[in-house]
Amino acid sequence: MTRIISANLNGIRSAHTKGFFDWMNESQADVVCVQEIKAHLADLGPEHLQPGEYTGYFQAAEKKGYSGVGIYSKTKLLNVTYGLNNHEFDAEGRMITAEFENMIVSSIYFPSGSSSEDRQLAKFRFLEHFATVFEEVEAKTKPVVLCGDWNIAHQEIDLKNWKGNLKNSGFLPEERAWIGDVMNKRGWVDAYRVLYPEETDGCYTWWSNRGQAYAKNVGWRIDYQMVSPTLREHIREVSVYKAKKFSDHAPLIADYDYPL
Repeated sequence: MTRIISANLNGIRSAHTKGFFDWMNESQADVVCVQEIKAHLADLGPEHLQPGEYTGYFQAAEKKGYSGVGIYSKTKLLNVTYGLNNHEFDAEGRMITAEFENMIVSSIYFPSGSSSEDRQLAKFRFLEHFATVFEEVEAKTKPVVLCGDWNIAHQEIDLKNWKGNLKNSGFLPEERAWIGDVMNKRGWVDAYRVLYPEETDGCYTWWSNRGQAYAKNVGWRIDYQMVSPTLREHIREVSVYKAKKFSDHAPLIADYDYPL
């Protein structure tokens, strides 16, 4: 059994002070993908870089305190690929990929377009470029797990207040159509929805810091483990971890009966 966790930390140092790495070392995860580390590697200590049994690999953003992704693994990697071959987004620290003996795992942080029209246009550029990423990983013989904060809720059941967000970034028709095509045309598999196709309130992975959204569970499902079609039959359990709160996102845990 291989356990993979995806977690947007909203600051790796902040998550550390809230006990994330203690929990991670108790989680029995083989691989942990993190997003939005918001740090340069020079600013991190061994407690962040090599917590417990894990070794971390990172792609930080050039801008301080912004974006950045990482992968923690107990198993030695065969290869690490930093970035997605796009200067604009590699400078923002958006993707890192680890190759293991039997599987490939990526940690990805899709841009948010909510802050301005310019950032929404950047998000659309990212989505357009990501077609080349799909083509590259689809050519691999090993199955692939794309983990991360995709910043898109796909269906109405993926967020509490869907009617009020039809014109907002993260739930725009173009974004929803794009992620729909990822599954329906490209054949990628949303691991959570394989097991829980109709879940609503329990599926959310992110809550705004405004208006008691977390307490009222006014959330969005924007964190995914999107997997190659060959892994569909190997998905054993997927869950959103909410017993402890490490950031404005909840970790997404998936178990696969497939060797790493």
